[in-house]
Amino acid sequence: MPIHPTAIINSNATLGHDVSVGPYSIIGDAVVLGDGCIVDSHVVIEGPTRVGKNCRFFSFGSIGLPPQDLKYKGEPTKLIIGDSNIFREYVTIHRGTPAGGGQTVIGNHNMVMAYAHVAHDCVLGDYVILANAATLAGHVSIADHATIGAFSGVHQYCKVGVHGFVGGYSVITKDVLPYSKTVSVRDTGNYGVNTIGLERRGFSQESIQNIRAAFRILLQSKLNTSQALNVLREKYPNHPDIQPIVDFIQTSERGITK
Repeated sequence: MPIHPTAIINSNATLGHDVSVGPYSIIGDAVVLGDGCIVDSHVVIEGPTRVGKNCRFFSFGSIGLPPQDLKYKGEPTKLIIGDSNIFREYVTIHRGTPAGGGQTVIGNHNMVMAYAHVAHDCVLGDYVILANAATLAGHVSIADHATIGAFSGVHQYCKVGVHGFVGGYSVITKDVLPYSKTVSVRDTGNYGVNTIGLERRGFSQESIQNIRAAFRILLQSKLNTSQALNVLREKYPNHPDIQPIVDFIQTSERGITK
């Protein structure tokens, strides 16, 4: 294993095959790095943290540090990271809190760009992109294939639905609908369907048209959200393109950005 002589590896850390650790990096107690992980110079990874295979940590990242929560009193919480994730320079990711389930979870194949922050008890799915300086407050949930634009902030307990796109410099204080493109300054600014993103993900034109029709009912009719949901249930019962939208709204606790 190519471990630089200036790196500090705790005796209770576990490193898989072909792991490399660069100059002046610190791998702390109860850290597990899967096979093929690359840790560049000046990275700090504290535990308990479990990292899957083939993840890349660029310089000056702080991974698995205690949460920024005044209620946290040093309880044993953890960070769980899946496979093939990329964490760019100065990224910060914190462990969970007892009140939030005790763990922060990041899935597979995600890219977290420079200066982005993932706070305690957040859950990221797979193929998520956090652009530069995107900030997730505690208890945020980001579904698969979602993108958070540069310098955007997501409020505590908010959810971003599958394939959702949040534009740069947004302030997200309500849940972001699946498939949507949203630019928000304090609750306003759903700009319809994330058509380009869905096309890139292989959605058919028929599926995109179905989603557009659902969004017209939600956003452009004079119906309130409950009335619009009833229309969607009647018009598209258990439809594979529409049901994720219906389920998302029904389980939203903060309301949705319309």
